Amino acid sequence: MSRESEADIPADAVLPGALPEELRAELVAFRRDLHMHPELGNQEFRTTAAIKERLEKAGLRPRVLAVGTGLVCDIGEAPADGRGVFALRADIDALPIPDAKTECAYRSTVPDRAHACGHDMHTTVVLGAGLVLAELHERGLLPQPVRLIFQPAEEVLPGGAVDAIEDGALEGVRQIVAVHCDPRVDAGRIGLRPGPITSACDRLEIALNGPGGHTARPHLTTDLVTAAARVATDVPAIVARRVDTRSGMAVTWGRIESGHAPNVIPQHAELSGTVRCLDIAAWRQAPDVVVAAIDEVANLHRAKSEITYVRGVPPVVNDPVVTELLRDAMTVRRGAETVESTEQSLGGEDFSWYLEQVPGALARLGVRTPGERTVRDLHQGDFDADESAITVGVELFTAAVLLDAAG
Repeated sequence: MSRESEADIPADAVLPGALPEELRAELVAFRRDLHMHPELGNQEFRTTAAIKERLEKAGLRPRVLAVGTGLVCDIGEAPADGRGVFALRADIDALPIPDAKTECAYRSTVPDRAHACGHDMHTTVVLGAGLVLAELHERGLLPQPVRLIFQPAEEVLPGGAVDAIEDGALEGVRQIVAVHCDPRVDAGRIGLRPGPITSACDRLEIALNGPGGHTARPHLTTDLVTAAARVATDVPAIVARRVDTRSGMAVTWGRIESGHAPNVIPQHAELSGTVRCLDIAAWRQAPDVVVAAIDEVANLHRAKSEITYVRGVPPVVNDPVVTELLRDAMTVRRGAETVESTEQSLGGEDFSWYLEQVPGALARLGVRTPGERTVRDLHQGDFDADESAITVGVELFTAAVLLDAAG
C-alpha cells in the first residue's frame, strides 16, 4: 500500500496541512495547560474533564471510563458491513518527578509532578486529530468511523490499557495507532519500525532473610549482605545464560538495602529492579527463569527469599501493514524523507496490551527542535517538546484515517 499522491483523499477535505492557525494555537495552549497541571495515573480528573469539555464543544459524546478517569469517544457510526472502527490512542498521566525547567512559562505548578514523558503531547495530538475528523464527519466527508481513546495510568503497572480494554475500549475496533514522543528525533519527523519497537518490562521485589549475627562470626549465621550482593551480581548473569541471547532479557537493579551498623550482620535485605525483554516468547517464560535463579543463589548462601514478581507489559509489536499505513500517511503529508527507521527500545509501553487483541502500530514522534544540541531524555525533569510536533501528529493520524479508508 504505497501512495505517492493525495489522489485518494477527498479533494475538499479539511486536511491537517490546512489546519487553521486558530486551531493550531488552541492545541498549543491546551498542551501547555496540561503541562502545568500534571496528574498521576488514575488521578487524572482535571485532565479528563478538560478533554471531555472540548470534545463536547465539538458536538461529540465522550464517555468517561468506569475507573473514573480517561475516556473514549466515537466519531461516526460503525459500518453495517462489520469492517470495524479505526482507533487513535493517547495516554494522559504524568510522572512523580519535579519539573526542572527553571525558565519555562508553562512549567508544572504541581510539586513533584511533571509531564516528563510527553503524554500531554500525545493527548493533544489525538484531541487535535479528533477535532479535525469531527469536522469532516459534520461535512459528510469522514469515510470511516474513528474512536478516540484517552487512556489513564500508562505509567502504572500493568498499565491503564488493561482497564480501558475491560471497559470496552476495543469493542468493534479493527486497528489502532498511537505515537510516543522521541527526543532523539527532530520535530517534523517520525520514526517507524515494523515488529517489536519496545520491550517487555516487569518489576521485581526481593526480600532476603536470615538470623543475623556479629561480623566477627559470619560462619555461624547467614551472611546476608554477601547473599544480597551475590543475588545482585549473579542473578543477571544466570538469567542471561538461560534464555536465547537474542531475546535481550536483562535483570537490572534500582535499589538494594540492608543493615544499619558496620559490625552487625543484618536479618533482612531488600532488592528492587526490573526485568526487560525484547522478545515476547522469552517474556512469557521470564518469571520462571528469574525466580529459579534467585532461589538458587539465595539457597547457596542460606538466605530465605521472598520474591514478588509483578507482571508489567509485553513488547509493543507493530503490525507491518499498519506500520506501512503510517509511513504512507507521513509521506503524503510531509514527504518520504521525514520518515526514519528507529531501533527497538528497552522501554516499556502498555500500548502493547491493545496489540495483543487487534493489529496496530506505534510511531515515534520527533519532538527535538532541529539544530538543538542539548541532550534531553524521557523521564527527566528537564524534558520538553517542540510544539510544532503537535501539528505533525495531527497530520499523521488524520491522513492515516483517510488513506486507510481509501485503500
